[in-house]
Amino acid sequence: MKAFVLAAGIGTRLKPLTTDLPKPMVPILDKPVLYYTFSNLLKYGFDNACINVHYRSEIITNYFKNNELGINLKFSHEQKLLGTAGAIKKNESFFDDTFVVMSGDGLTDINLEKTLEFHKKRKSIATIVLKKINLRFEYGIAVREESGQIKSFVEKPLWSDVFNDEVNTGMYILEPKIFNFIPKDEFFDFSKDLFPLLMQKGEKIYGYLMDEYWTDIGNIFEYKKGIFDILDGKVKLDLDMLNNLNNKYISSSAKIDKTVKIQGPCYIGDNVIIKKGAHIKPYSVIANHSKIDENSLIEKSIIWENAKVGKNVKLINTIVGNNISVDNQITLFDSIIMEEKTI
Repeated sequence: MKAFVLAAGIGTRLKPLTTDLPKPMVPILDKPVLYYTFSNLLKYGFDNACINVHYRSEIITNYFKNNELGINLKFSHEQKLLGTAGAIKKNESFFDDTFVVMSGDGLTDINLEKTLEFHKKRKSIATIVLKKINLRFEYGIAVREESGQIKSFVEKPLWSDVFNDEVNTGMYILEPKIFNFIPKDEFFDFSKDLFPLLMQKGEKIYGYLMDEYWTDIGNIFEYKKGIFDILDGKVKLDLDMLNNLNNKYISSSAKIDKTVKIQGPCYIGDNVIIKKGAHIKPYSVIANHSKIDENSLIEKSIIWENAKVGKNVKLINTIVGNNISVDNQITLFDSIIMEEKTI
C-alpha cells in the first residue's frame, strides 16, 4: 500500500528550533518526528511512500536515503510550494489505489487499519481523520452528521467561528478520483480548496474520529507536550532497545556515575556521560553523545545530541540544541539555545 507524507513546510511557528532544520526533522528523543511517521506506516503495511520536500530538503533526503526502516521512499522536490493537494497532484502517477496522506510533523500512533476499514465501508472519495482536542483555534474544525459525513469545514477559525471540538489532523484516506478535482501545477490546499470543492460538487466526504494519540509538533508548547506524553507512556512507540525502569528510558551504553540521582520519567540516550553529583529530574531528555558535568541539575529540559553541559549548571524548562556547550555555573529557566557557541 502507498502513502504520501507532507514534509515541505518551513515551520515558522516552531522557530528557533527550525531556523536551520526542517520541521519534520525536529528530534523527538533521539529520532526526527518524521521517523515515527514512517514507522507507523510500515506497521500497517504501507511500505511505499512519496514525500515532498522543500526547506532544507537535503537534511531529510540525506537522513532517509539509506533508511533502515524498510520503507521505499520517493522524494518529490518542490522548488515552488504547491500546497498540500497540489503536492500530491504533482505525483498523481504514483497512486493507483486507495492511499493515505500523513503529516510529516504530526506525532501519532493511529491505527491505520481501523481508519481504512471506516473509509472503505462508506465508499468515500475522501476521509478526514479528526481528533477531539481543546486548543481548537489553531486547527481546522469539521462538523459531521451521525453517519460521519462532513457537512461543513472551517480551516483554522477565529474563536467566534468555533462551534465544534473535532479538528483536522492533516491525515486523510483518499481515492485516486480526487485527482480529477485538483488543477495541475497550481497551489491547491486540501482544507481551503479541495474539500469545499468536493462538497460543492456533491461528493461525500467523511470524518473519522480517532481515539489514539495525536499532536501536531507545530509550536514549542506542542513539541514539549509530545515528548512529555511519550515519557508518560501516552504514545505507543518502539522503545524496546532501552531499559524501561520506572519510566526511566536509559540506554545501556550511557555512562552514569553511581552518585547521580535520576528521577523518572526521563530519557537518557546512547553514549551519554553524566558525572558525579548530577541530578536528572523528571521530564528530562538527554540525547545521544551528550555530556552532563559534575553537580549539574537538569529539570523538565530537552537536550539534543552532542551537547555539553558544564559543572554546577541548572537547566529548568530549557531546550539545548545540537552541539551546544553550556559553560560552568550557569542557570537557565524557560530558555531555548540553538546557536553553535559557548554561552
